[in-house]
Amino acid sequence: MKDTLTLLELNSLARKSLEECLPDTYWIQAELSEVRVNQSSGHCYLELVQKDSQTNYLIAKARGIIWANVFGFLRPFFEDTTGQKFQSGIKVLVEVSIHFHELYGYSLVIENINPEYTLGDLALHRKAILAQLKKEGVLNLNKELSFPLLPQRIAVISSATAAGYDDFRNQLEQNEQGYSFYIELFPSIMQGDRVESSILSSLDAILARLDEFDVVIIIRGGGATSDLSGFDTYLLAASCAQYPLPIITGIGHERDDTVLDSVAYKRVKTPTAAAEFLLDCMDLAANQLITLSNKIREGAKNLLVIEKNRLELFQQRIPRLANALLSNNKINLTGLSSRLNQSIVQYLSTEKHRLSLVSQSIKYASPEFILKRGYSLTTCNGKIIKSISDVSTGDVLTTQFKDGFVESKVNDIQK
Repeated sequence: MKDTLTLLELNSLARKSLEECLPDTYWIQAELSEVRVNQSSGHCYLELVQKDSQTNYLIAKARGIIWANVFGFLRPFFEDTTGQKFQSGIKVLVEVSIHFHELYGYSLVIENINPEYTLGDLALHRKAILAQLKKEGVLNLNKELSFPLLPQRIAVISSATAAGYDDFRNQLEQNEQGYSFYIELFPSIMQGDRVESSILSSLDAILARLDEFDVVIIIRGGGATSDLSGFDTYLLAASCAQYPLPIITGIGHERDDTVLDSVAYKRVKTPTAAAEFLLDCMDLAANQLITLSNKIREGAKNLLVIEKNRLELFQQRIPRLANALLSNNKINLTGLSSRLNQSIVQYLSTEKHRLSLVSQSIKYASPEFILKRGYSLTTCNGKIIKSISDVSTGDVLTTQFKDGFVESKVNDIQK
């Protein structure tokens, strides 16, 4: 039987073989998984994994460690450079040495890290989100909103204890121009894993009172740049891009814009810069008002001068026009007087002829003229007798002739 080995001896051979075959350090690409820091020792224990680009299944995995003396400067260097927390889920390019321990097995000791690789991956992540928003046709919707002329009713999304929020509010409330602002805070978590859900909740609260606000300000005073990953999510970006109020971001960083910055109506660097932007908008409106007031004043002055000149011209023309009018009316009046006299003479002549005809008609219709023609007029009790039915036996009748009267008594009536 061949010589047998104990497990320790076998593991020792494996360790020596690895140390001889792979003595150097190597730069590898991997994704961080299960990152945890031992608070007492300061060592960082993690898992490095690789996934299939098509299926996303794990195809390689190795245990990793960063000793405390290296982790103490490596993490802040990485986070300050990338603006990204050193946490699970991010892709890294790390320099590792290969170790094998008889008790703990195979592991990779991380000696260095290249943040530029992670920056590139983060940029690709942001680029993918922006491409998706563009494909959906919502990328620039918030930028295309009409910005209010007087942005005075402001909904602020920020941490209630953030110094940046106090700076923002104080700068607006103590502005030298005396502009009036209504500011309402919608407290939100601005760092950590709950950034997205917290800001979305505040946006929903503002949306329920949409008519009460002119603009939304999302500010983050101070804080580590490594906490910016919460502003690089698709759901938050899509909600802000389609929000019905203009959104201004001032989340306190000067490197590349986050996805939220890219979809907002305007991106500024800091909370105080956001306040300055609003004050500039008010200044612009005030200047426009002053310009319009001056135009109105100058326009009124010019109009008064024009009207004064017109009035003076009319004053000069009135006497001449009045004389011409009086002369024309005098001529017209003379003509009317002449035509009136002719009309009166003609009217009197016509009426005189008509009266003559009427007089003759009256004359020929009078009883005296009729009696002279041989007719008589018989009455009974002063009433003219027109029919035999007006006479009764015994009535006394009076018959008038042209030269006298005759009375007679009715003895007999024949019909």
